Amino acid sequence: MSERRGPKALLAARRPLPAHITVYLFVIVPFLALIAAVPFAWGWGLTWLDLALAVFFYVLTILGTTVGYHRYFTHGSFKAKRPLRLALAVAGSMAVQGPILHWVADHRRHHAFADKEGDPHSPWLFGTSPVALARGFWHAHLGWILDRDQTNQERFAPDLLADRDIRVVHRLFGPLTILTLIAPALLGGLLTWSWLGAVTAFFWASLVRITFLHHVTWSVNSVCHMIGERPFNARDKATNFWPLALLSMGEAWHNLHHADPTQARHGVQRGQIDVSARVIWFFERFGWAHDVHWPTPERLAKITR
Repeated sequence: MSERRGPKALLAARRPLPAHITVYLFVIVPFLALIAAVPFAWGWGLTWLDLALAVFFYVLTILGTTVGYHRYFTHGSFKAKRPLRLALAVAGSMAVQGPILHWVADHRRHHAFADKEGDPHSPWLFGTSPVALARGFWHAHLGWILDRDQTNQERFAPDLLADRDIRVVHRLFGPLTILTLIAPALLGGLLTWSWLGAVTAFFWASLVRITFLHHVTWSVNSVCHMIGERPFNARDKATNFWPLALLSMGEAWHNLHHADPTQARHGVQRGQIDVSARVIWFFERFGWAHDVHWPTPERLAKITR
């Protein structure tokens, strides 16, 4: 094991080879679809229905990641009733970023060792020379996902391991991946009553949508630890990078998040749009969420530079 991966206690068994091959497929195939998107759309192949389905499933699944996997399951930014808890776990799984136990364990480990040895996806693990930073960017953005080593869930996610509902959703990651791929095609086919409608919806609202979502969220790991502003005191190099803020549903206000990880809102300064925080606010208003960790002036004053 490489020294940069940290002590052995951080890792569990290596990912089985069939599962590892599947990871490669779900990284490479949607990416090839994105490369093909421009010539495919030149004059045909993209309809308003495809776009609407892509936007709908993008918003649904990225919020499953940002509100569910990240702010709720990883950091406990709020408490949720069981139906919402299950819905967030399912929606997060449909983003195809990995089963919930793997995702949460990796992210908690990231915060425990942010930008230091043991962090699974820091861009600063190889040095500060141009070559080292290029290597680090690749590792933080995508390379770490292709590593077969898995984070020790007993150490980093014991609460979720003890939750029967979450264990079930974790085991259903495969069927939920099939669902997130097939549902747009099924809707496209039924709404147009044609095989072509199913094919174009599958291409745009399944493959292209998934790879676009992947690269937006992976950019929070890479770009938002290298480029941007740092108005809050964090013990690592996390930054705010505004061009990603809307697409990432507020996750790109990353400096505040690392300065105070349990806050439900990451974009706290004037003009900082945080869609995920607004969704949590709606959940609270409808009584589905409670004990939300909203930022207060006193709490922000402690971490402001």
